[in-house]
Amino acid sequence: MAALATGTKAPDFELKTLDGKPFSLQAELARGPVVLVFFKVSCPTCQYALPFFERLHKAYRPKGVTLVGVSQNDAKDTAAFNKEFGVTFPALLDDTRSYPVSNAYGLTNVPTIFWIEQDGKVEVSSVGWVKADFEEINRRMAELGRIAPAAVFKPGEDVRDFRAG
Repeated sequence: MAALATGTKAPDFELKTLDGKPFSLQAELARGPVVLVFFKVSCPTCQYALPFFERLHKAYRPKGVTLVGVSQNDAKDTAAFNKEFGVTFPALLDDTRSYPVSNAYGLTNVPTIFWIEQDGKVEVSSVGWVKADFEEINRRMAELGRIAPAAVFKPGEDVRDFRAG
């Protein structure tokens, strides 16, 4: 089964954050769109991609979109990953015994990223690192904040167009 396609209704879920707080997709969608970034700490492409999503988080956090990671690891490993790679956006913990949320979203690889509109529909569905999809998310976040897209890539930085998950 492939990851949820654009136009699909995103399954609602509730998970705990790394610091034990409840997170409800439905409650967050009431505030605005949600970007879900599914990852596993041992995944090299996740290690590459999540620092770029951190830059989006820092650029847009007060601008009406929620960006959260969904970790397929336990709290200890997720916290170590976040510290090592400088990730400060909230991380949700999918149950590592059965991965109910990852399975509901049809994950076959990580990272997998979804932009979910307030109506619950998936507007961006991206597997692996796809620079064009990342730029689309950047553009959408900027539009929501009514600002110019953030310059998230540094001059001279090696940013690949694609990296398999």
